[in-house]
Amino acid sequence: MDLSAIALFPSVGDSVEGLTLPTSRPIWTLLDKTENSGIAKQLEMLLKVLGSSIPDEIKASQTITIDESKGFVHITKNASIGPCVLIEGPAYISGEVRHGALVRSHSWICEKAVVGHASEIKHSLLLPEAKAPHFNYVGDSILGSGVNLGAGCKLSNLRNDGRNIWIRGLGDPIDSELRKFGAILGENVQIGCNSVCNPGVILGAGCNVWPNITVSGAHETDSILRE
Repeated sequence: MDLSAIALFPSVGDSVEGLTLPTSRPIWTLLDKTENSGIAKQLEMLLKVLGSSIPDEIKASQTITIDESKGFVHITKNASIGPCVLIEGPAYISGEVRHGALVRSHSWICEKAVVGHASEIKHSLLLPEAKAPHFNYVGDSILGSGVNLGAGCKLSNLRNDGRNIWIRGLGDPIDSELRKFGAILGENVQIGCNSVCNPGVILGAGCNVWPNITVSGAHETDSILRE
């Protein structure tokens, strides 16, 4: 299985909206908060340059809460933020955050991506046009362009025993060396309602997961997961 950024996210290439994707390292290294090349460190460095940016209409809102106690929040002019939303910095948002969503620290939401009603995102990257639109949990994950999570879909990011997350389905199991690792979903992956991805899931571009399924391990491009 090709785990390069170009294979998983072919429409993006090796960079998007200030983020550089790895070309020679495993894609899950983006989720390592200690790595300078990871989402967290790249986001912090980007925000040092961009600084805080909160449009006036959001500042004036009586229901939107912006918490910059731990880092800047940068919301672009093209972004849309619904009522009753909480955003914790550091965060970069150029997509849409809908009513009642919780955007936790180190979230990177690209143009036309959606964090929907009652959804929660934490230390995750939503590439352009990725959608977590209804009652979703997205923790320590990467969603490629065109990904859609069905209502109630959860991307679990922590083992019950708290140990490192191993990646299975690529031959011998691989220690990701990460304690928190949700899912990496290639472009146009579709996941049905109420499905759950166990920690360490990697789905190649175009995979289709049926509703009410629990997914584990890595799966090749265009796989159909029924059970």
